[in-house]
Amino acid sequence: MKAYINGQEIAFEPEQTILEVARKNDIYIPTLCELHDIDHAPGTCRVCLVELRQHSGDDAQYVTACDTPLREGWQVLTRTAEVQEMRRLQLEMTMADHHQSCSTCSRTGNCELLAAANSVGLQHVRFHYSEGWENEDPIIEGQPIVYDRSRCIRCQRCVAVCRSVQNIDALELSGWGNTAGVRLKGGSVDASPCVSCGQCLMVCPTGALSEHDQTQEVLDYLADPEITTVFQMAPAIRVGFGEEFGLPPGFNVEGQIIAALRKIGADIILDTNFAADVVIMEEGTELLGQLKQDKRPTFTSCCPGWITFAEKHYPEILPYLSSTRSPQQVLGVIAKTYLAEKRGIDPARMRVISIMPCTAKKGEAARSELGRDGRPDVDIVLTIREFARLLRREGIDIKTLQPSAFDDPYMSEYSGAGAIFGTTGGVMEAALRTMYFVVNGKELEHVEITQLRGFENVRTATVNLGGEYGEIKVAMCHGLKGTREIVEGVLAGTSDFDFIEVMACPGGCVDGGGTLRSKKAYLPFALKRRETLYGIDRGTKARQSHNNTQVQRLYADFLEAPHSEKAHHLLHTHYTERKSTLWSGLESVQGKAESTKD
Repeated sequence: MKAYINGQEIAFEPEQTILEVARKNDIYIPTLCELHDIDHAPGTCRVCLVELRQHSGDDAQYVTACDTPLREGWQVLTRTAEVQEMRRLQLEMTMADHHQSCSTCSRTGNCELLAAANSVGLQHVRFHYSEGWENEDPIIEGQPIVYDRSRCIRCQRCVAVCRSVQNIDALELSGWGNTAGVRLKGGSVDASPCVSCGQCLMVCPTGALSEHDQTQEVLDYLADPEITTVFQMAPAIRVGFGEEFGLPPGFNVEGQIIAALRKIGADIILDTNFAADVVIMEEGTELLGQLKQDKRPTFTSCCPGWITFAEKHYPEILPYLSSTRSPQQVLGVIAKTYLAEKRGIDPARMRVISIMPCTAKKGEAARSELGRDGRPDVDIVLTIREFARLLRREGIDIKTLQPSAFDDPYMSEYSGAGAIFGTTGGVMEAALRTMYFVVNGKELEHVEITQLRGFENVRTATVNLGGEYGEIKVAMCHGLKGTREIVEGVLAGTSDFDFIEVMACPGGCVDGGGTLRSKKAYLPFALKRRETLYGIDRGTKARQSHNNTQVQRLYADFLEAPHSEKAHHLLHTHYTERKSTLWSGLESVQGKAESTKD
């Protein structure tokens, strides 16, 4: 089929939208609410208006390019004076209903609304901020997610990603006119289905959705001479942080992050990869025991978004979850016991601060069962975005820093297996490397288990574990839509697996809900980030968790053996059906919007 855009004859396929065809032919049309990689094109913001004539001589029509299929012979104009003025008017009305205190917005410097306003040449806003907002605090302080209704432009991207990508359907648009806003389903009546995965934050074009910011708390700890600050860095941080400072996607900035932490005054700098190796020792031993007793399947338990999903949506699956804590929580408890003892530090004056690619980790750290003597094992969790803000507050640009190295003699070494925890399938691969050694007394001939790698939402494989175990059936899921299918298959008896890895976020931790957000892209750099993690794995001296010499010393000096009574007491936990939401507070929007809801 053929049509014309700005006088240029263009071939296209049936049912392609005007916007799709324009992009394919490098013709720019501004957008705001649309997000093509989650197939979201509601046409609500009307920033993508174009002028259309179906036949030569017809009167002009004005349509939204994102949701209008192009037809044979149509003539489309993208930058007439009328089109540009209409776009400016649409943005002007949107800005009038949007809180414009940019200096306090979490999206400062990366706001799609401001980018759209600039793209249409908006210079003045003649209309006033919505009446009634002045006497109302629109900010709903949730934990770990904050919702600022005054910044919401009702694009419904968050609703779309929650419903269509994650298959949770926890959000909806409620209310009319300037009372409209996003709310959690369930509210004060039913438990919200939200699992705090943070994918809604990744697609929000403004600062309406953000994580609960704890950067000031960290600065306060750093300024307190009585406090010993212990920082830990998750596997995905080193490959997902450099872009914030202009480095190439996936660039390994481990050394620069260590240097930055030293510069701001961190007392102890550890690597969550070390704890990932400990998790493999515990989880692998646990799985072999389950297989011997013919208890199957066993689900991984590293991802707190997945844990909350299981607790809320499928509590009957909880007995199948590994009891091993996540690497974040393992490092927290070991730091406040083993490391405190080795260094002669009072655990009560220790503060463990995690840098994580995840919003759900904030909720995990706050769980009452993950602490000792009334103190949490992990005190604060910063997302990658918060960590970037923290460094900027301290005037630090990692591009200018000379890389440094971990130097703690007890808890800083990691294996290649620990490094690949940051990508989907990595936990499974790391566990099987060590399980094979335990069963056979020798290392895998090919340490990279390539059949476990891929980017499909659900992947399955059969792996020969050897010995009395023979072949085992495994599955890997990333994103909760595919996870739901696997879980329902297990409960129905139609899915036959021994070991199942689940990561709540599409792409795994390298594109978690706490990672950097990009304009006009949902999962921008997952593949580049994961390739760097695989490269780190190949470059480490030890590529299996059981060959980490510091982990060996930890067991010899402190934990005795994997799954010992002491190890089980410190490094394992339990899960129960959860009714409350970790995004508490947001449901109070329901009370304000309910009176106007039809």
